[in-house]
Amino acid sequence: MSPQRRSARFWSGAVTAALALTFLGTGQASAADVNNAQNAGFESGLGNWTCSASSGTTVSSPVHSGSAALKATPAGQDDAQCSQTVAVRPGSTYTLSAWVQGGYAFLGVTGTGTTDVSTWTPDSSSWKQLSTSFTTGASTTSVTVYTHGWYGQAAYYADDVSVYGPDGGGGGSGGGPTVPAAPGGLTVSGTTSSSVSLAWNTVSGATGYNVYRDGTKVTAVTGTSATVTGLAAATSYSFQVTATNSAGESAKSGAVTGTTATSGGGGGGGGTLPRHAVTGYWQNFDNGATVQKLSDVSAQYDIIAVAFADATTTPGAVTFNLDSAGLGGYTVDQFKADIKAKQAAGKKVIVSVGGQNGTVSVSDSTSATNFANSVYALMQTYGFDGVDIDLENGLNATYMSQALRALSAKAGSSLIITMAPQTIDMQSTSGSYFQTALNIKDILTVVNMQYYNSGSMLGCDGKVYSQGSVDFLTALACIQLEGGLAPSQVGLGLPASTSAAGSGYVSPTVVNNALNCLAKGTDCGSFKPSKTYPDLRGAMTWSTNWDASAGSSWSGSVGAHVHALP
Repeated sequence: MSPQRRSARFWSGAVTAALALTFLGTGQASAADVNNAQNAGFESGLGNWTCSASSGTTVSSPVHSGSAALKATPAGQDDAQCSQTVAVRPGSTYTLSAWVQGGYAFLGVTGTGTTDVSTWTPDSSSWKQLSTSFTTGASTTSVTVYTHGWYGQAAYYADDVSVYGPDGGGGGSGGGPTVPAAPGGLTVSGTTSSSVSLAWNTVSGATGYNVYRDGTKVTAVTGTSATVTGLAAATSYSFQVTATNSAGESAKSGAVTGTTATSGGGGGGGGTLPRHAVTGYWQNFDNGATVQKLSDVSAQYDIIAVAFADATTTPGAVTFNLDSAGLGGYTVDQFKADIKAKQAAGKKVIVSVGGQNGTVSVSDSTSATNFANSVYALMQTYGFDGVDIDLENGLNATYMSQALRALSAKAGSSLIITMAPQTIDMQSTSGSYFQTALNIKDILTVVNMQYYNSGSMLGCDGKVYSQGSVDFLTALACIQLEGGLAPSQVGLGLPASTSAAGSGYVSPTVVNNALNCLAKGTDCGSFKPSKTYPDLRGAMTWSTNWDASAGSSWSGSVGAHVHALP
Protein backbone atom coordinates (compact mmCIF):
# COMPACT_ATOMS: atom_id res chain seq x y z
CA MET A 1 0.00 0.00 0.00
CA SER A 2 1.37 3.41 -0.90
CA PRO A 3 1.79 5.75 2.07
CA GLN A 4 -0.65 8.38 0.83
CA ARG A 5 -3.50 5.86 1.02
CA ARG A 6 -3.23 5.52 4.82
CA SER A 7 -5.97 7.10 6.91
CA ALA A 8 -5.59 10.33 8.85
CA ARG A 9 -6.02 8.39 12.10
CA PHE A 10 -3.11 6.10 11.17
CA TRP A 11 -0.89 9.07 10.34
CA SER A 12 -1.69 10.67 13.70
CA GLY A 13 -0.44 7.57 15.52
CA ALA A 14 2.48 6.96 13.21
CA VAL A 15 3.60 10.55 13.47
CA THR A 16 3.61 10.55 17.25
CA ALA A 17 5.59 7.31 17.32
CA ALA A 18 7.69 8.59 14.44
CA LEU A 19 10.54 11.03 14.35
CA ALA A 20 9.17 13.58 16.83
CA LEU A 21 10.65 16.93 17.59
CA THR A 22 8.94 18.32 20.72
CA PHE A 23 9.23 22.06 21.12
CA LEU A 24 8.86 23.29 24.76
CA GLY A 25 8.08 26.99 25.04
CA THR A 26 9.19 29.66 27.46
CA GLY A 27 6.64 32.30 26.58
CA GLN A 28 9.35 34.73 25.52
CA ALA A 29 9.36 36.14 22.02
CA SER A 30 11.67 37.99 19.71
CA ALA A 31 10.78 40.29 16.86
CA ALA A 32 13.28 38.61 14.53
CA ASP A 33 12.50 35.25 12.92
CA VAL A 34 15.02 32.51 13.72
CA ASN A 35 15.55 28.80 13.18
CA ASN A 36 14.25 27.36 16.43
CA ALA A 37 15.65 23.86 15.85
CA GLN A 38 18.70 22.86 17.88
CA ASN A 39 21.61 20.99 16.32
CA ALA A 40 19.67 21.40 13.09
CA GLY A 41 22.52 20.14 10.91
CA PHE A 42 23.57 17.23 13.18
CA GLU A 43 27.02 18.79 13.55
CA SER A 44 26.94 17.74 17.22
CA GLY A 45 26.01 14.15 16.49
CA LEU A 46 22.58 13.20 17.83
CA GLY A 47 22.74 15.87 20.53
CA ASN A 48 19.21 17.22 21.19
CA TRP A 49 17.76 14.35 19.14
CA THR A 50 16.19 11.05 20.22
CA CYS A 51 15.84 8.24 17.69
CA SER A 52 13.69 5.13 18.01
CA ALA A 53 15.39 1.81 18.80
CA SER A 54 18.89 1.94 17.26
CA SER A 55 17.75 3.39 13.95
CA GLY A 56 19.59 6.70 13.98
CA THR A 57 23.22 7.74 13.62
CA THR A 58 25.18 10.58 12.06
CA VAL A 59 27.36 10.25 8.97
CA SER A 60 29.89 12.44 7.19
CA SER A 61 28.60 11.51 3.73
CA PRO A 62 26.28 12.26 2.13
CA VAL A 63 25.63 15.67 3.70
CA HIS A 64 23.61 18.58 2.41
CA SER A 65 25.84 21.11 4.16
CA GLY A 66 28.37 21.14 6.96
CA SER A 67 30.15 18.00 8.05
CA ALA A 68 27.34 15.69 9.19
CA ALA A 69 23.83 14.47 8.47
CA LEU A 70 21.33 12.06 10.06
CA LYS A 71 21.06 8.53 8.73
CA ALA A 72 18.06 6.54 9.96
CA THR A 73 17.35 2.96 8.89
CA PRO A 74 13.87 1.36 9.14
CA ALA A 75 13.85 -2.23 10.44
CA GLY A 76 10.94 -4.57 11.16
CA GLN A 77 8.15 -2.54 12.77
CA ASP A 78 10.44 0.43 13.35
CA ASP A 79 10.13 3.20 10.76
CA ALA A 80 13.29 4.99 11.98
CA GLN A 81 11.89 7.90 13.95
CA CYS A 82 13.87 10.65 15.72
CA SER A 83 12.84 13.51 18.04
CA GLN A 84 13.92 16.79 19.57
CA THR A 85 12.47 19.38 21.96
CA VAL A 86 12.36 23.00 20.82
CA ALA A 87 10.27 26.00 21.92
CA VAL A 88 7.74 27.87 19.78
CA ARG A 89 5.65 30.99 20.32
CA PRO A 90 1.85 30.90 20.70
CA GLY A 91 -0.28 32.25 17.88
CA SER A 92 2.57 32.29 15.37
CA THR A 93 3.27 30.88 11.91
CA TYR A 94 6.34 28.74 11.24
CA THR A 95 7.92 27.22 8.16
CA LEU A 96 9.10 23.66 8.73
CA SER A 97 11.68 22.28 6.30
CA ALA A 98 14.39 19.64 6.03
CA TRP A 99 16.65 18.28 3.32
CA VAL A 100 16.29 14.54 2.74
CA GLN A 101 17.82 11.84 0.56
CA GLY A 102 17.63 8.06 0.27
CA GLY A 103 14.49 6.03 1.02
CA TYR A 104 10.98 7.27 1.74
CA ALA A 105 11.18 10.28 4.06
CA PHE A 106 8.45 12.07 6.01
CA LEU A 107 8.36 15.46 7.72
CA GLY A 108 5.51 16.77 9.83
CA VAL A 109 4.31 18.39 13.02
CA THR A 110 1.77 17.56 15.75
CA GLY A 111 0.62 19.36 18.87
CA THR A 112 0.25 22.68 17.08
CA GLY A 113 -3.05 23.51 18.76
CA THR A 114 -4.50 24.15 15.30
CA THR A 115 -4.06 21.91 12.25
CA ASP A 116 -1.21 19.40 12.25
CA VAL A 117 0.53 19.05 8.87
CA SER A 118 2.95 16.69 7.16
CA THR A 119 4.70 16.12 3.85
CA TRP A 120 6.71 13.28 2.36
CA THR A 121 8.68 12.13 -0.66
CA PRO A 122 9.47 8.73 -2.15
CA ASP A 123 13.07 7.60 -2.45
CA SER A 124 15.43 10.24 -3.85
CA SER A 125 18.97 9.77 -5.17
CA SER A 126 19.90 13.39 -4.45
CA TRP A 127 19.11 15.93 -1.77
CA LYS A 128 15.55 17.22 -1.89
CA GLN A 129 13.90 19.79 0.34
CA LEU A 130 10.64 18.98 2.14
CA SER A 131 8.77 22.03 3.36
CA THR A 132 5.43 22.85 4.94
CA SER A 133 4.03 25.49 7.30
CA PHE A 134 1.90 25.52 10.44
CA THR A 135 0.36 27.97 12.86
CA THR A 136 0.43 27.47 16.63
CA GLY A 137 -2.61 27.80 18.87
CA ALA A 138 -3.22 30.65 21.31
CA SER A 139 -1.71 28.70 24.20
CA THR A 140 0.74 26.45 22.34
CA THR A 141 4.32 26.71 23.56
CA SER A 142 5.56 23.40 22.18
CA VAL A 143 5.03 21.27 19.12
CA THR A 144 6.18 17.86 17.96
CA VAL A 145 8.02 17.97 14.65
CA TYR A 146 9.04 14.69 13.11
CA THR A 147 10.71 12.92 10.23
CA HIS A 148 10.72 9.18 9.67
CA GLY A 149 11.19 6.55 7.01
CA TRP A 150 8.90 3.73 5.92
CA TYR A 151 8.70 0.06 6.77
CA GLY A 152 10.78 -2.16 4.54
CA GLN A 153 12.28 0.78 2.67
CA ALA A 154 15.88 1.93 2.48
CA ALA A 155 17.58 4.19 4.99
CA TYR A 156 16.91 7.88 4.65
CA TYR A 157 19.20 10.84 5.32
CA ALA A 158 18.12 14.18 6.77
CA ASP A 159 20.01 17.43 7.21
CA ASP A 160 19.48 21.14 7.85
CA VAL A 161 16.18 20.89 9.69
CA SER A 162 14.56 24.30 10.08
CA VAL A 163 11.62 25.52 12.15
CA TYR A 164 11.72 29.09 10.97
CA GLY A 165 9.64 31.76 12.61
CA PRO A 166 9.38 33.85 15.79
CA ASP A 167 11.90 33.02 18.50
CA GLY A 168 10.29 30.58 20.92
CA GLY A 169 13.04 31.19 23.48
CA GLY A 170 14.36 27.66 23.40
CA GLY A 171 17.91 28.54 22.39
CA GLY A 172 17.70 27.09 18.89
CA SER A 173 20.05 27.69 16.00
CA GLY A 174 18.96 31.33 15.95
CA GLY A 175 19.47 33.88 13.25
CA GLY A 176 18.22 31.50 10.60
CA PRO A 177 18.68 32.84 7.10
CA THR A 178 15.93 33.49 4.65
CA VAL A 179 15.80 31.59 1.39
CA PRO A 180 18.32 33.32 -0.91
CA ALA A 181 17.45 35.09 -4.12
CA ALA A 182 17.91 33.47 -7.50
CA PRO A 183 21.43 33.95 -8.95
CA GLY A 184 21.93 36.53 -11.65
CA GLY A 185 24.53 36.97 -14.35
CA LEU A 186 24.70 33.33 -15.41
CA THR A 187 27.02 32.98 -18.40
CA VAL A 188 28.84 30.27 -20.30
CA SER A 189 32.51 30.93 -19.59
CA GLY A 190 34.02 28.10 -21.63
CA THR A 191 33.35 24.91 -23.55
CA THR A 192 35.16 21.80 -24.69
CA SER A 193 33.88 18.83 -26.66
CA SER A 194 32.66 17.21 -23.43
CA SER A 195 32.10 20.06 -20.95
CA VAL A 196 30.49 23.44 -20.42
CA SER A 197 31.84 25.89 -17.85
CA LEU A 198 29.50 28.35 -16.15
CA ALA A 199 29.90 31.43 -13.98
CA TRP A 200 27.37 33.60 -12.12
CA ASN A 201 27.12 36.41 -9.59
CA THR A 202 27.39 35.91 -5.84
CA VAL A 203 24.06 35.78 -3.97
CA SER A 204 23.94 37.36 -0.52
CA GLY A 205 23.27 34.80 2.21
CA ALA A 206 23.87 31.77 -0.01
CA THR A 207 26.11 28.98 1.25
CA GLY A 208 26.04 26.96 -1.96
CA TYR A 209 24.66 26.68 -5.46
CA ASN A 210 22.94 23.92 -7.43
CA VAL A 211 23.51 23.61 -11.18
CA TYR A 212 20.76 22.24 -13.41
CA ARG A 213 21.16 20.87 -16.93
CA ASP A 214 17.95 20.69 -18.94
CA GLY A 215 15.98 20.88 -15.69
CA THR A 216 17.90 18.15 -13.83
CA LYS A 217 20.32 18.92 -11.01
CA VAL A 218 23.80 17.77 -12.01
CA THR A 219 26.14 19.25 -9.41
CA ALA A 220 26.35 21.38 -6.26
CA VAL A 221 29.19 23.83 -5.57
CA THR A 222 30.10 26.44 -2.99
CA GLY A 223 31.67 28.96 -5.39
CA THR A 224 30.23 30.95 -8.26
CA SER A 225 31.51 28.79 -11.09
CA ALA A 226 31.19 25.19 -12.16
CA THR A 227 32.12 22.88 -15.01
CA VAL A 228 29.56 20.33 -16.16
CA THR A 229 31.36 17.36 -17.71
CA GLY A 230 30.42 14.14 -19.49
CA LEU A 231 28.55 15.90 -22.28
CA ALA A 232 28.18 14.91 -25.91
CA ALA A 233 30.20 16.77 -28.54
CA ALA A 234 28.54 19.41 -30.74
CA THR A 235 25.40 19.41 -28.58
CA SER A 236 23.43 22.28 -27.03
CA TYR A 237 22.31 22.16 -23.40
CA SER A 238 20.23 24.49 -21.24
CA PHE A 239 21.62 25.46 -17.82
CA GLN A 240 20.16 27.14 -14.75
CA VAL A 241 21.51 27.74 -11.24
CA THR A 242 19.89 28.08 -7.82
CA ALA A 243 21.28 29.47 -4.56
CA THR A 244 20.94 27.50 -1.31
CA ASN A 245 21.35 27.85 2.43
CA SER A 246 19.84 26.16 5.47
CA ALA A 247 16.54 27.98 4.91
CA GLY A 248 16.05 26.47 1.49
CA GLU A 249 16.70 26.75 -2.24
CA SER A 250 16.04 29.78 -4.39
CA ALA A 251 14.10 29.90 -7.60
CA LYS A 252 16.11 28.98 -10.67
CA SER A 253 18.08 31.59 -12.53
CA GLY A 254 17.40 32.51 -16.09
CA ALA A 255 18.52 29.82 -18.52
CA VAL A 256 21.59 29.99 -20.73
CA THR A 257 22.51 27.69 -23.58
CA GLY A 258 25.93 26.10 -23.82
CA THR A 259 27.02 24.24 -26.94
CA THR A 260 29.93 21.82 -26.72
CA ALA A 261 32.70 21.88 -29.30
CA THR A 262 32.96 19.35 -32.06
CA SER A 263 34.84 16.19 -31.16
CA GLY A 264 38.49 16.91 -30.62
CA GLY A 265 37.95 20.61 -29.92
CA GLY A 266 38.33 22.45 -26.63
CA GLY A 267 40.96 22.33 -23.99
CA GLY A 268 44.33 24.02 -23.96
CA GLY A 269 46.32 20.92 -23.20
CA GLY A 270 49.22 22.04 -25.32
CA GLY A 271 47.63 22.31 -28.75
CA THR A 272 50.39 21.45 -31.24
CA LEU A 273 53.08 21.24 -28.58
CA PRO A 274 55.37 18.23 -28.71
CA ARG A 275 54.67 15.39 -26.30
CA HIS A 276 57.58 16.57 -24.12
CA ALA A 277 58.23 20.30 -24.03
CA VAL A 278 60.63 22.85 -22.58
CA THR A 279 59.48 26.22 -21.25
CA GLY A 280 61.77 29.22 -20.82
CA TYR A 281 61.09 32.72 -19.48
CA TRP A 282 62.35 35.57 -21.64
CA GLN A 283 63.23 38.74 -19.75
CA ASN A 284 61.72 42.01 -20.92
CA PHE A 285 64.38 43.85 -18.90
CA ASP A 286 68.12 43.90 -18.27
CA ASN A 287 69.22 42.55 -14.88
CA GLY A 288 72.74 41.49 -15.75
CA ALA A 289 71.83 38.42 -17.78
CA THR A 290 72.41 38.32 -21.53
CA VAL A 291 70.04 40.72 -23.24
CA GLN A 292 68.13 38.88 -25.96
CA LYS A 293 65.66 39.48 -28.70
CA LEU A 294 63.07 36.71 -29.07
CA SER A 295 64.89 35.69 -32.22
CA ASP A 296 67.97 34.95 -30.09
CA VAL A 297 66.18 32.39 -27.91
CA SER A 298 67.42 28.82 -28.37
CA ALA A 299 65.33 26.52 -30.55
CA GLN A 300 65.28 24.06 -27.61
CA TYR A 301 62.49 26.13 -26.02
CA ASP A 302 59.01 25.07 -27.09
CA ILE A 303 57.15 27.63 -24.94
CA ILE A 304 58.61 31.10 -24.45
CA ALA A 305 57.00 33.02 -21.57
CA VAL A 306 57.48 36.76 -21.99
CA ALA A 307 58.12 38.20 -18.54
CA PHE A 308 56.15 40.18 -17.56
CA ALA A 309 52.81 41.85 -18.18
CA ASP A 310 52.17 44.98 -16.11
CA ALA A 311 49.24 45.80 -13.82
CA THR A 312 47.02 48.77 -14.66
CA THR A 313 44.82 50.99 -12.53
CA THR A 314 41.82 48.87 -13.57
CA PRO A 315 41.38 45.98 -11.09
CA GLY A 316 42.50 42.70 -12.66
CA ALA A 317 43.53 44.24 -15.97
CA VAL A 318 47.05 43.93 -17.39
CA THR A 319 49.02 45.50 -20.20
CA PHE A 320 52.43 44.93 -21.78
CA ASN A 321 55.18 47.47 -22.28
CA LEU A 322 58.21 46.37 -24.27
CA ASP A 323 61.40 47.74 -22.68
CA SER A 324 62.84 48.88 -26.00
CA ALA A 325 65.51 51.05 -24.43
CA GLY A 326 66.69 48.40 -21.98
CA LEU A 327 66.80 45.81 -24.75
CA GLY A 328 69.08 47.81 -27.01
CA GLY A 329 66.47 49.50 -29.19
CA TYR A 330 64.32 46.39 -29.77
CA THR A 331 61.18 47.76 -31.41
CA VAL A 332 57.61 46.62 -31.01
CA ASP A 333 57.41 45.77 -34.70
CA GLN A 334 60.54 43.60 -34.42
CA PHE A 335 59.09 41.95 -31.34
CA LYS A 336 55.84 41.13 -33.12
CA ALA A 337 57.72 39.81 -36.15
CA ASP A 338 59.87 37.61 -33.91
CA ILE A 339 56.76 36.16 -32.28
CA LYS A 340 55.43 35.21 -35.71
CA ALA A 341 58.75 33.68 -36.67
CA LYS A 342 58.87 31.55 -33.51
CA GLN A 343 55.31 30.40 -34.15
CA ALA A 344 56.19 29.53 -37.73
CA ALA A 345 58.93 27.33 -36.28
CA GLY A 346 56.36 25.49 -34.15
CA LYS A 347 56.98 27.41 -30.91
CA LYS A 348 54.46 29.03 -28.56
CA VAL A 349 54.96 32.53 -27.19
CA ILE A 350 52.87 33.53 -24.18
CA VAL A 351 52.72 36.50 -21.84
CA SER A 352 53.52 35.90 -18.16
CA VAL A 353 51.54 37.67 -15.45
CA GLY A 354 53.11 38.19 -12.06
CA GLY A 355 56.68 37.53 -11.02
CA GLN A 356 58.23 38.54 -7.72
CA ASN A 357 57.03 42.13 -8.05
CA GLY A 358 53.72 41.44 -9.79
CA THR A 359 50.72 43.15 -8.19
CA VAL A 360 47.84 41.87 -10.33
CA SER A 361 44.80 40.98 -8.22
CA VAL A 362 41.84 38.97 -9.50
CA SER A 363 39.51 38.81 -6.52
CA ASP A 364 35.96 39.23 -7.81
CA SER A 365 33.88 38.74 -10.94
CA THR A 366 34.60 42.21 -12.26
CA SER A 367 38.39 41.87 -11.99
CA ALA A 368 38.15 38.36 -13.47
CA THR A 369 36.38 39.80 -16.50
CA ASN A 370 38.94 42.60 -16.73
CA PHE A 371 41.78 40.09 -16.61
CA ALA A 372 40.31 37.92 -19.37
CA ASN A 373 39.50 40.87 -21.61
CA SER A 374 42.92 42.51 -21.18
CA VAL A 375 44.93 39.32 -21.75
CA TYR A 376 42.87 38.55 -24.83
CA ALA A 377 43.53 42.09 -26.08
CA LEU A 378 47.28 41.50 -25.67
CA MET A 379 46.95 38.25 -27.60
CA GLN A 380 45.24 40.15 -30.40
CA THR A 381 47.77 42.99 -30.35
CA TYR A 382 51.03 41.04 -30.11
CA GLY A 383 50.05 37.56 -31.29
CA PHE A 384 50.64 35.79 -27.97
CA ASP A 385 49.43 32.18 -27.85
CA GLY A 386 48.26 32.38 -24.26
CA VAL A 387 49.11 33.30 -20.70
CA ASP A 388 51.36 32.18 -17.85
CA ILE A 389 50.21 32.65 -14.25
CA ASP A 390 53.17 33.46 -12.01
CA LEU A 391 51.49 35.44 -9.21
CA GLU A 392 53.67 35.16 -6.12
CA ASN A 393 51.63 37.47 -3.90
CA GLY A 394 48.37 35.58 -3.60
CA LEU A 395 45.82 34.01 -5.93
CA ASN A 396 42.05 33.60 -5.58
CA ALA A 397 41.18 30.17 -6.99
CA THR A 398 37.52 30.95 -7.63
CA TYR A 399 38.02 34.12 -9.61
CA MET A 400 41.26 33.21 -11.37
CA SER A 401 39.52 30.04 -12.57
CA GLN A 402 36.63 32.19 -13.74
CA ALA A 403 39.02 34.55 -15.53
CA LEU A 404 40.89 31.78 -17.32
CA ARG A 405 37.68 30.11 -18.45
CA ALA A 406 36.43 33.42 -19.79
CA LEU A 407 39.72 33.81 -21.65
CA SER A 408 39.39 30.29 -23.02
CA ALA A 409 35.90 31.07 -24.28
CA LYS A 410 37.34 34.01 -26.22
CA ALA A 411 40.57 32.43 -27.47
CA GLY A 412 39.36 28.92 -28.28
CA SER A 413 40.98 25.52 -28.05
CA SER A 414 44.46 26.63 -29.13
CA LEU A 415 44.94 28.71 -25.97
CA ILE A 416 48.08 27.91 -23.97
CA ILE A 417 47.76 28.26 -20.17
CA THR A 418 50.80 27.64 -18.00
CA MET A 419 51.37 28.20 -14.29
CA ALA A 420 54.54 28.64 -12.23
CA PRO A 421 53.63 28.24 -8.55
CA GLN A 422 56.17 28.15 -5.75
CA THR A 423 56.72 24.83 -3.95
CA ILE A 424 54.63 25.94 -0.95
CA ASP A 425 51.69 26.58 -3.30
CA MET A 426 51.54 22.94 -4.41
CA GLN A 427 51.96 21.09 -1.12
CA SER A 428 48.24 20.36 -0.89
CA THR A 429 45.22 20.26 -3.19
CA SER A 430 43.57 22.71 -0.79
CA GLY A 431 46.05 25.43 -1.80
CA SER A 432 44.72 28.15 -4.07
CA TYR A 433 47.21 27.43 -6.89
CA PHE A 434 46.48 23.70 -6.81
CA GLN A 435 42.73 24.39 -6.69
CA THR A 436 43.02 26.68 -9.70
CA ALA A 437 44.97 24.07 -11.65
CA LEU A 438 42.37 21.41 -10.90
CA ASN A 439 39.49 23.80 -11.60
CA ILE A 440 40.78 24.41 -15.14
CA LYS A 441 42.29 20.99 -15.75
CA ASP A 442 40.42 20.59 -19.04
CA ILE A 443 42.03 23.75 -20.50
CA LEU A 444 45.35 23.76 -18.62
CA THR A 445 48.56 23.15 -20.56
CA VAL A 446 51.24 22.70 -17.91
CA VAL A 447 52.19 23.60 -14.32
CA ASN A 448 55.94 24.28 -14.03
CA MET A 449 56.46 24.48 -10.28
CA GLN A 450 59.52 26.48 -9.18
CA TYR A 451 61.89 24.08 -7.39
CA TYR A 452 64.09 26.94 -6.19
CA ASN A 453 64.18 29.74 -3.60
CA SER A 454 62.24 27.23 -1.55
CA GLY A 455 63.96 25.55 1.36
CA SER A 456 62.87 22.12 2.56
CA MET A 457 59.42 20.74 1.71
CA LEU A 458 57.32 17.63 2.22
CA GLY A 459 57.26 15.01 -0.51
CA CYS A 460 54.27 12.85 -1.36
CA ASP A 461 55.57 10.19 1.04
CA GLY A 462 55.34 12.60 3.98
CA LYS A 463 59.12 12.92 4.34
CA VAL A 464 60.98 16.22 4.31
CA TYR A 465 63.33 16.85 1.37
CA SER A 466 65.83 19.65 0.88
CA GLN A 467 66.14 21.49 -2.42
CA GLY A 468 69.08 20.70 -4.63
CA SER A 469 68.56 16.95 -5.04
CA VAL A 470 66.86 14.47 -7.33
CA ASP A 471 64.61 13.46 -4.43
CA PHE A 472 63.42 17.04 -3.95
CA LEU A 473 62.27 17.18 -7.57
CA THR A 474 60.68 13.75 -7.78
CA ALA A 475 59.00 13.59 -4.35
CA LEU A 476 57.42 17.02 -4.79
CA ALA A 477 56.35 16.36 -8.38
CA CYS A 478 54.66 13.23 -7.08
CA ILE A 479 52.23 15.40 -5.08
CA GLN A 480 50.96 16.99 -8.29
CA LEU A 481 50.95 13.73 -10.23
CA GLU A 482 48.96 11.92 -7.55
CA GLY A 483 46.85 14.97 -6.65
CA GLY A 484 44.84 15.15 -9.85
CA LEU A 485 46.98 16.70 -12.59
CA ALA A 486 47.70 14.70 -15.71
CA PRO A 487 51.39 13.84 -16.22
CA SER A 488 51.32 15.95 -19.38
CA GLN A 489 50.43 18.92 -17.16
CA VAL A 490 53.48 18.61 -14.90
CA GLY A 491 56.89 20.16 -15.60
CA LEU A 492 59.99 20.73 -13.46
CA GLY A 493 61.02 24.37 -13.06
CA LEU A 494 64.71 25.05 -12.31
CA PRO A 495 67.16 27.98 -12.53
CA ALA A 496 69.38 28.05 -15.60
CA SER A 497 72.45 29.00 -13.55
CA THR A 498 73.59 29.88 -10.05
CA SER A 499 73.02 33.55 -10.91
CA ALA A 500 69.37 32.97 -11.85
CA ALA A 501 68.06 32.27 -8.35
CA GLY A 502 68.99 32.77 -4.73
CA SER A 503 69.04 29.03 -4.10
CA GLY A 504 67.99 25.74 -5.63
CA TYR A 505 70.22 25.53 -8.67
CA VAL A 506 71.07 21.97 -9.65
CA SER A 507 73.18 20.77 -12.53
CA PRO A 508 71.42 19.72 -15.73
CA THR A 509 72.41 16.15 -14.87
CA VAL A 510 70.25 16.26 -11.72
CA VAL A 511 67.31 17.61 -13.73
CA ASN A 512 67.72 14.88 -16.33
CA ASN A 513 67.95 12.19 -13.65
CA ALA A 514 64.73 13.44 -12.08
CA LEU A 515 63.00 13.38 -15.48
CA ASN A 516 64.19 9.79 -16.00
CA CYS A 517 63.03 8.77 -12.55
CA LEU A 518 59.53 10.14 -13.10
CA ALA A 519 59.10 9.11 -16.74
CA LYS A 520 61.02 5.82 -16.78
CA GLY A 521 61.74 4.78 -13.18
CA THR A 522 65.52 5.03 -13.61
CA ASP A 523 68.20 7.26 -12.06
CA CYS A 524 66.11 7.86 -8.92
CA GLY A 525 67.54 8.86 -5.56
CA SER A 526 66.28 7.43 -2.27
CA PHE A 527 62.70 8.28 -3.27
CA LYS A 528 61.23 6.19 -6.07
CA PRO A 529 57.64 6.81 -7.23
CA SER A 530 55.25 3.87 -7.06
CA LYS A 531 54.73 4.12 -10.81
CA THR A 532 56.17 5.88 -13.83
CA TYR A 533 54.70 8.83 -15.72
CA PRO A 534 55.86 8.50 -19.34
CA ASP A 535 53.62 11.42 -20.42
CA LEU A 536 55.43 13.88 -18.12
CA ARG A 537 55.45 17.18 -20.00
CA GLY A 538 59.05 18.26 -19.40
CA ALA A 539 60.95 21.12 -17.77
CA MET A 540 61.08 24.89 -17.39
CA THR A 541 63.84 27.36 -16.58
CA TRP A 542 64.31 30.89 -15.41
CA SER A 543 65.46 32.23 -17.75
CA THR A 544 66.47 32.01 -21.40
CA ASN A 545 68.69 35.02 -20.71
CA TRP A 546 70.54 33.42 -17.80
CA ASP A 547 70.83 30.26 -19.87
CA ALA A 548 72.48 32.29 -22.63
CA SER A 549 74.83 33.86 -20.08
CA ALA A 550 75.96 30.35 -19.09
CA GLY A 551 76.62 29.32 -22.68
CA SER A 552 73.19 27.68 -23.15
CA SER A 553 74.38 24.75 -21.05
CA TRP A 554 70.96 24.26 -19.48
CA SER A 555 68.92 24.20 -22.68
CA GLY A 556 71.61 22.27 -24.50
CA SER A 557 71.51 19.46 -21.96
CA VAL A 558 67.99 19.49 -20.46
CA GLY A 559 66.30 20.57 -23.67
CA ALA A 560 67.86 17.78 -25.68
CA HIS A 561 67.06 15.28 -22.91
CA VAL A 562 63.40 16.32 -22.67
CA HIS A 563 62.91 16.00 -26.41
CA ALA A 564 64.54 12.55 -26.38
CA LEU A 565 62.16 11.16 -23.75
CA PRO A 566 60.00 8.36 -25.15
